[in-house]
Amino acid sequence: MNARGQLGDFLRARRSQLRPEDTGVATYGERRRVRGLRREELALLAGVSVSYYSRLEQGQAGNASPEVLDALARALRLDDAERRHLTELAAGTRRRPAVRRPAPERVSPAVRQLVAALGDVPVLVLGRRADVLAWNTPGHALFAGHLTPEIPERSDRSPNMARLVFLDAHTRDLYADWPTKARAVVATLRMASGQDPGDPLMAALVGELTLRSPEFATMWADHRVKAGGDTVHRMRHPLVGAMDVTQQVLRTEDGQTVVVATTEPGSASHAAMTLLVHSVTTARAGAARRPVRRE
Repeated sequence: MNARGQLGDFLRARRSQLRPEDTGVATYGERRRVRGLRREELALLAGVSVSYYSRLEQGQAGNASPEVLDALARALRLDDAERRHLTELAAGTRRRPAVRRPAPERVSPAVRQLVAALGDVPVLVLGRRADVLAWNTPGHALFAGHLTPEIPERSDRSPNMARLVFLDAHTRDLYADWPTKARAVVATLRMASGQDPGDPLMAALVGELTLRSPEFATMWADHRVKAGGDTVHRMRHPLVGAMDVTQQVLRTEDGQTVVVATTEPGSASHAAMTLLVHSVTTARAGAARRPVRRE
């Protein structure tokens, strides 16, 4: 992935998703051969020349000013997250591409303390590419109880939530509305890729998922972005059944994501979550007390 290519792809995708009638562009009843707005129509709405806008889409211009970006964002009707993504992509076209392999991501002592302090609340920590960097016992049981709870020191061997959502049958079955969860994962990855367009590990992950999952390829081409936020998911856990789980997202200074899972107090979902947490913590404590047999 390169920044200029991503910028052009994003502009084309957003332009194709705007209907002329939504923007006040007159069509005079003509049959249109392009989906969405034409380049010249978008350029007119943004107040830039058609030739300059065409160069932006073709990856041949990397010096868009803040004023031009703001005009394009208004014309494309971008929300706040999409505006930030557009700005980051444009900034990436002016940076020299990185040639070094990114340093491994590590969880800071402060974040580990936070994970430990949450105790019986399911929590996991995700890196910039959705690698699982840490989780507590309830978090492991809720999100990936079918996997070993140990997380390798090397991030390239860690579980990756994007791979799990698209390629793992257990995780897919975990979400009653899997398409909504999948689109959110793709949108978050898209936002992260715009922050560091030259990241070879992100490019490798996107390439792998594109090849192995047609659904991912379709969603990635849509260029949706998501900056986080709280989302309620209907989860169908194999041990305790269905429950409505709010996944709250906290951002760290290192660009990592702390996902905290909660349920409404007094609800059936809360009872199911309490049962799950009690079961796994009791089992883990029993295993720790069990003496090791020596031959």
